[in-house]
Amino acid sequence: MTITPDNTESAENAGSAGNAGPAHPTETSDHPTEAQAASAVADSSQATPTPGTETSPDAAEAPAPLPVDYAEGSTKDQPGNYDAILLASFGGPEGQDDVLPFLRNVTRGRGIPDERLEEVATHYRANGGISPINQQNRDLKGALEAEVAARQLNIPIYWGNRNWNPFFTETFREMHAAGHRRILALVTSAYNGYSSCGQYREDFSLTLDETGLREEMSVVKVRQFFMDKAFIDPFKDALAAGIADVRAQLEQAGKAEAKPKIVFVTHSIPSRNAEAMGPDRVIEEYGTDVYSAEHLAVARHLMASVEEAEGLEHSLTFQSRSGSPKTPWLEPDINDAITEDAEAGVAGVVVMPIGFVSDHMEVLWDLDTEAKDTAAELGLAYHRAATPGIQEKFVSGLVDVLSEYLQGVNGEPVGFGEQVVPGKWSGICGPCNCTRFRKDVARS
Repeated sequence: MTITPDNTESAENAGSAGNAGPAHPTETSDHPTEAQAASAVADSSQATPTPGTETSPDAAEAPAPLPVDYAEGSTKDQPGNYDAILLASFGGPEGQDDVLPFLRNVTRGRGIPDERLEEVATHYRANGGISPINQQNRDLKGALEAEVAARQLNIPIYWGNRNWNPFFTETFREMHAAGHRRILALVTSAYNGYSSCGQYREDFSLTLDETGLREEMSVVKVRQFFMDKAFIDPFKDALAAGIADVRAQLEQAGKAEAKPKIVFVTHSIPSRNAEAMGPDRVIEEYGTDVYSAEHLAVARHLMASVEEAEGLEHSLTFQSRSGSPKTPWLEPDINDAITEDAEAGVAGVVVMPIGFVSDHMEVLWDLDTEAKDTAAELGLAYHRAATPGIQEKFVSGLVDVLSEYLQGVNGEPVGFGEQVVPGKWSGICGPCNCTRFRKDVARS
């Protein structure tokens, strides 16, 4: 079990302060994904909460606050006159002195003692107290600015974080001081889910209140983009490259006839949280929870789209499970899955981190260290595929998605994203679907 406190919005929490494992704040993604922020939580008899939410089942029925503006899905029919873009992310420490204050921010309201937070800080401490996520977001911001300028869109891009500098409060004040009033927010997480979507909308609303800007500024969050060409194309390239690398490793080991297995991986979340997501139509169509269904759809599309993957087996696995062992999380864990694959005769694996947009701390530790070590112990060829990061296809595609919301001189959108993963995915990250718990689940 990892205790890396870091991801791009994908995971959701850890164990009880009294008897469980260390808190596990995450950056990516956003689970989902840059990811869902983790904290110490109530005992396993209660719904697993997330920072900023109540711990009692009754509190789960209260509707989450929304920002002034909420755009469900794409705004293709109603582009707006936005005057700034906010790149919104999780944040991470940038030195040893930042680690504890950062973890206190992530677990605020939980009363977790510093000695327990230090247990979580292990991998930050080992990396100089620095999370990669902030520099990755600086790089992404720069790449987006260059693409926006190349298209002559003439809209500035700002950056703000949930848990570390620059905080949303200072970024909102900076945007307001510069004269910006209608903000378009791009979150560094591709998938739907509370902490990758709903909690950001809550954060924006609370920030407008905290800064006193509710009557002067509005924020619209850009739709999720896991189904878009922007996110998929970099992974297609990464999958093909990974298969080639593992085949070369196998050939060098005298196992040229062996076939690689493709192991797709994303951040695990508590099973109850996954079951609480809607809408029901996705659950009915895919026969599983919405969170898993989205990742399965991506995995199947990649397998069908990459010629080199033809005839190869694949599976969906999870990583970074944390908290009380009494609380069920989505399985199988990637290390357990790799072990079972080896026992079944698999000789090499291509690990595809489809839950993440960049190589943040959790990818570097959970996959490049723990899973890689597991594969080495089992004698498996191993390749961890690249995440989109700031690849040109990803950056260009993100600007395509942003363009759906930007109004041209003729009143029409200046561009469109391109959905390539089959399925009806719009409207999932809306009121009552990506909120913490649906009422029917909360009452069960």
